[in-house]
Amino acid sequence: MILAVSSLKPPHPCYRGRFAPSPTGPLHAGSLASALGSWLDARANQGTWLVRIEDLDAPRCIAGMDQHILAQLQACGLTWDEEVIWQSQQLTAYQNAIETLYSDRQVYPCACSRQQISSVLSSQGLLRARNQEQVYPGTCRNGHVWQAQLPNSDSPSAWRLALKPDQWIRFSDAELGPQEQNLNADVGDFVLRRADGIFAYQLAVVVDDARQGITHIVRGADLLSNTARQIYLQGVLGYATPQYRHLPLVLDPHGEKLSKQTHATQIDTASDAAVLQALQTAALHLGLRNLSDGQDQTIAEWLLQATHAWADKTKQISRTQN
Repeated sequence: MILAVSSLKPPHPCYRGRFAPSPTGPLHAGSLASALGSWLDARANQGTWLVRIEDLDAPRCIAGMDQHILAQLQACGLTWDEEVIWQSQQLTAYQNAIETLYSDRQVYPCACSRQQISSVLSSQGLLRARNQEQVYPGTCRNGHVWQAQLPNSDSPSAWRLALKPDQWIRFSDAELGPQEQNLNADVGDFVLRRADGIFAYQLAVVVDDARQGITHIVRGADLLSNTARQIYLQGVLGYATPQYRHLPLVLDPHGEKLSKQTHATQIDTASDAAVLQALQTAALHLGLRNLSDGQDQTIAEWLLQATHAWADKTKQISRTQN
C-alpha cells in the first residue's frame, strides 16, 4: 500500500505551527535556526505559533532548562501565542492512544533486547552498520497471543506498532521536495513505549500535534527520517497529517550536526546586539541572504524584515517544485 501526502498547498487559513525543544541543554546555533524557521513560517502565513517542551525522557532533562530555553526564545523575540505545554503532563493521552491501538490489534509487547535483535538480523544476513537503524525482525509479534484488554505485565516490555504489509509512505516536503520510505523494509515495527515505561518520541509527537491542531511542522532535517513513521501513525489513529518542511542542519567544523550532545555553545542573549548577530547568522543559514545586519534596528523590526524575506523564499521554492 502506498500512502501519498502533499505538502505543497496554498497558505493554510488556520495555520498552526510549533517548536518543540527538549530541555537537555540550552538553545545553540542549530536549534535557534530551527526555531527561527518555524516562527517565520508561522508569521509569514499569519498563523499561530506554539511552543511545546518535550521532556518525556526525564533522565536526560536538566532541571530548570525548560525555563532557560523559554527565556532564550523571548530574548530573541520569538514569542508564542498560546500556553506552553509539557509532554510530561500529557501521559494519559499517550496511554489512551496505546490502548486504542491495542483494541484494534495494532500494537504488541516486545521483550527483545538490542543484542537479541542484532543476533537475529545477523543470522539472516540483514545486520546493518552500527550507525544505521536496525529493522525489527518481528520476533515478538509472531509469538504474541492477543487478549481482550491491554495486559499489565510485571516483566519489562516495549510496545511496538504492528505495521501493515507493504507500507510505502510518500510525501512532498516544502523544502526538500518529494520523499518516500518503505517502512517495512527500512524500519519494521517501531516502538511506541519503551521497556522502561517512557513513551517513545514517535507516539508522543503525533498525539501532541493532533491534540494541538498542528497544521504545519517546520523542523531540522535530522528529523526527516521520522516523518514517514509519524504519517503512518497519524493514519492508523485517524489524525490529520500536517504539512512538513525540513530545514538544513547547522554543522560543526567536523561536518557533524551541531548538538547539545557535542556541547554546542549556547546562543548569546546578553544584549540586543548579540541577539541580532545570532538571528542574522541563523537567517543566513536558512537562505535569507539580503537582510540588513540589524544595526539601527530593533529585534522586532529585524524579525519583520526576515518574515517578508521568508515569504519570498517560500514562494520561490514552491515555483521551483511545481
